[in-house]
Amino acid sequence: MSDATSQPAEQQPPAAPVETVRDGAVATIRLLRPEAMNSLDRATKVALLGALQSVADDPEVRAVVLTGTGRAFSAGQDLREHVADLRAAGSGDDASSFALGSTVREHYNPIATLIATMPKPVIAAVNGVAAGAGASFAFAADVRLVAESGGFNLAFSAIALSCDSGSSWWLPRLVGVAKAKDLLLFPRTVRAQEALELGLATRVVPDDELPAAAAELAQQLAAGPTLAYASIRRAVVFSATHDLAESLEHEAQLMDLTGASGDHQRAVEAFVAKQPPTFLGR
Repeated sequence: MSDATSQPAEQQPPAAPVETVRDGAVATIRLLRPEAMNSLDRATKVALLGALQSVADDPEVRAVVLTGTGRAFSAGQDLREHVADLRAAGSGDDASSFALGSTVREHYNPIATLIATMPKPVIAAVNGVAAGAGASFAFAADVRLVAESGGFNLAFSAIALSCDSGSSWWLPRLVGVAKAKDLLLFPRTVRAQEALELGLATRVVPDDELPAAAAELAQQLAAGPTLAYASIRRAVVFSATHDLAESLEHEAQLMDLTGASGDHQRAVEAFVAKQPPTFLGR
């Protein structure tokens, strides 16, 4: 008869740091590290990038919600892990440059790019404070629903870092160059109401209403003309870095694309028949 106490305890696999939940054509991607304010350690960055790529590639997903759990949307880089990386790298003046530069290129840049460019609308349901890269990811979304207790903090310079994940691109476009520099050079938490006034938040809702508000808006978008939404996203991004003539031509190309779509045909026929259109997303 064996002694049960002498047997090694069965180790439980670590909990997944990110989950994706499907509700019809809506996919909700949720960060699951509330004990760490949904900060982004290596495993979380890899999982988030994979989840975003999966929903971006899935033609059945027509709207995406990105949110967190607990009291934060995301606190940005996991500094505990980063400190360990710094100590492992040594104490030279450039000890952090390789580690941070590589994770920005390998993780943060692709995550921000997917949020901003996937061919379907993305809602950031900001359930708490979004700091650093967490704020940047929210800015990359089409819509930012912010809970009353939520807010944004561009905390990079507070730890002697430059900004990343597209914050230098989105912030000036949302609030203007002068205010963007103010928020980056003098980091503070911009609470929900001020964020709404500045243009960082699209809407502010009571904390307990955030999940329902995000789900309702996502379902509305998921029932819409997905190809048209994707084309609008592309047009806005393109025009930000091209002149008027190039932007007009790009718009014409996207009109060729959407004008030949089944959704456009159905919408025109529904208009003539004085009926609401039914969009299939193509």
